[in-house]
Amino acid sequence: MDASAAGLSRIGLAGLAVMGQNLALNIADKGFPISVYNRTTSKVDETLERAKQEGDLPLTGHYSPRDFVLSIQRPRSVVILVKAGSPVDQTISALSEYMESGDTIIDGGNEWYENTERRMREVADKGILYLGMGVSGGEEGARNGPSLMPGGSYQAYLNVEDIVKKVAAQVEDGPCVTYIGEGGSGNFVKMVHNGIEYGDMQLISEAYDVLKNVGGLSNSELADIFAEWNRGELESFLIEITADIFKVQDEHGNGELVDKILDKTGMKGTGKWTVQQAAELSVAAPTIAASLDCRYLSGLKEEREVAAAVLKEAGMNDVVGAAMPIVDKKRLIDDVRQALYASKICSYAQGMNLLRAKSVEQSWNLNFGELARIWKGGCIIRAVFLDRIKKAYQRNPQLASLIVDPDFAKEMVQRQAAWRRVVGLAIQAGISTPGMCASLAYFDTYRRARLPANLVQAQRDLFGAHTYERIDRPGAFHTEWTKLARQSKTGMGVLH
Repeated sequence: MDASAAGLSRIGLAGLAVMGQNLALNIADKGFPISVYNRTTSKVDETLERAKQEGDLPLTGHYSPRDFVLSIQRPRSVVILVKAGSPVDQTISALSEYMESGDTIIDGGNEWYENTERRMREVADKGILYLGMGVSGGEEGARNGPSLMPGGSYQAYLNVEDIVKKVAAQVEDGPCVTYIGEGGSGNFVKMVHNGIEYGDMQLISEAYDVLKNVGGLSNSELADIFAEWNRGELESFLIEITADIFKVQDEHGNGELVDKILDKTGMKGTGKWTVQQAAELSVAAPTIAASLDCRYLSGLKEEREVAAAVLKEAGMNDVVGAAMPIVDKKRLIDDVRQALYASKICSYAQGMNLLRAKSVEQSWNLNFGELARIWKGGCIIRAVFLDRIKKAYQRNPQLASLIVDPDFAKEMVQRQAAWRRVVGLAIQAGISTPGMCASLAYFDTYRRARLPANLVQAQRDLFGAHTYERIDRPGAFHTEWTKLARQSKTGMGVLH
C-alpha cells in the first residue's frame, strides 16, 4: 500500500507564523499533501481554516510533535520555520525524538551559517539529514513562489527536489531553486542576498532624496518616474514597489502616507553579518557597509534633530537649494537613473565577490551564474539585470568582478559622467548619498592601476619597520626614513 493511500503526508512543516503558513499553503496548492504543526495550537487551526478557504487544499493539522512526525511518509522531510537561534534548537529536539535515520530536517529561517553546520553534526549522530534553506520573497513569495537557497546534505535535497522545484518562483529558464552546496552555504548565500538587498534599498532611497530635494519632484511625479524606470533596465521588484508606495494616500490626514513615516530604519541582522563577513574575508563591500551605517544613523533620530538645531545655530544654512544652480529636471531624472544603475552594479559585484571568497575558503564550489538565475524570481532583489549577471558568469565562471565583464564595463563607462554629476550635485546640496558615493569610490579605486597605497606602506615602514616592496626589484625593503630625512633636510639647507 502506498503512503498516500495510508493517508500519510508527503512533507511536514513546523512553525506557522505568516511565512510558515504561506509556505505550507503553497506546498499544498502544488498538490503535495502536507502536515503542519505549531506549539500554539490556535495557529494550527488558523492554517487549517485557510487551507479550506483557499481551495480545500491537502493540508492536515497536528497538535503534538509525535503525531506530526508520524503523519509523514518515510523518508520524512520536515521544514521548520521558527525564529533563528534557540527556538530552532528547541524545535529540532522536540521533533527529532520521533524521527529516524534517513529523515530530513530543513531549516527555512535566516540562520547564521555556522549554527546550521553545528546542527548538521548534532543530528548526524541519529542518521538525520539536514538542509539550511534560505527563503526569500517575504509573505507574498512564500505563498506564490519564493526563491529558495538550500544547502547541506545533497541526499536531503534530492528527497524534496520535486517539491521545491514546483513551489519556487518560475522564470523562463527554470524554477528559482538550485542545490547551493555543502554545509551552511544556503544560509550564507541568503545572508549575502540580504546584504545586497540593504545596498539596493539604500541606493533607491538616495535616488528618491536627490529627486525630491534637489529636483523638487512631487510624490506623484516620483511614482511616474519609478514606474517608467520599471519598464527599462532597472526593472525590478524594489523599483516596482517604490512606485506603488508614492501613490498611497494618508488615511489619517492630507497628502501621501510616505511623508508621514518616521525616518528610523529597523533591521534583523543579516546586513550586519554580511559586513562582518566581508571584513573577516578582507573583501571590500563599501556600498553594503554604507547602507548598514545609514540604518544605524537613521536610528539616532533625536540626536539628528539636536544636531540640525545646533548646526543651524552655528550658522549652517539648510544648504539644499541655497547655493544650487537651477537644475534641468529632465536631465536630473535621467542622470539619477544612470547613477542608480551603475551604483547597483557595484553593490552586486561586492556581494558576488564576498560569495566567491567564502566559497574558496569553505570549498563550497558555488555556481555564481546559477545564483543570479535563482534570484531572478520570487526574491526581494529580483531584477531583470540578474539575467545579465548570469550571462556574465556563464561567459567567464572565473570572472574577478562584474565591473570587468566586457558588457558591464561598457555600461559603467557610459554612465559614469551622469553618476559623477549626481554625486557632485548631492554633495553641493548637502544631501548625503553614502551608497552612491561608496559605489563610485569603489569603482574609481578598483579601476586605477596605481593607488596612493605606496605612501601608506612608507608610513608603516617608518613607524613600525613593516617593510615594503618595490616596483622595480624583488624583495622586502626597510629604510631608516627619519634619519635619511634629517640628513636631506640639512642637505637641502645647503641649496641656498
